[in-house]
Amino acid sequence: MRKILILFVIAASVFSVNAQEKDAIVLLTPTDFKSQTENKDIQLIDVRTPEEFQEIYIEEAINIDFYSEDFEVEFNKLDKDQPVYLYCRSGYRSNQSALKLVEMGFTEIYDLEGGILNYNKEK
Repeated sequence: MRKILILFVIAASVFSVNAQEKDAIVLLTPTDFKSQTENKDIQLIDVRTPEEFQEIYIEEAINIDFYSEDFEVEFNKLDKDQPVYLYCRSGYRSNQSALKLVEMGFTEIYDLEGGILNYNKEK
């Protein structure tokens, strides 16, 4: 009986964390991402490498490289209570970044579906 209770507590914890992550992270279509980020003073973050960022980026974006040792240091400089808009090349790194940000205490995270490749298709 005790083993069943322990398994139930572990399962409940996992589902609770997943629910919190899902509540904090919103996946936006390129159209919605554009409308929410245009002409606003927001925290817009490109998590690609500096080389990728130099090739093409969304205006007003700040580059914080997902692979950088300073990833958490740079994100800790941001306001955790303000919305954060993330994008990368195709969506994987921004999703992984969003999960890290939830762990760091960010409460409102918007992730560009399909990354900048998808964003630029709609131009």
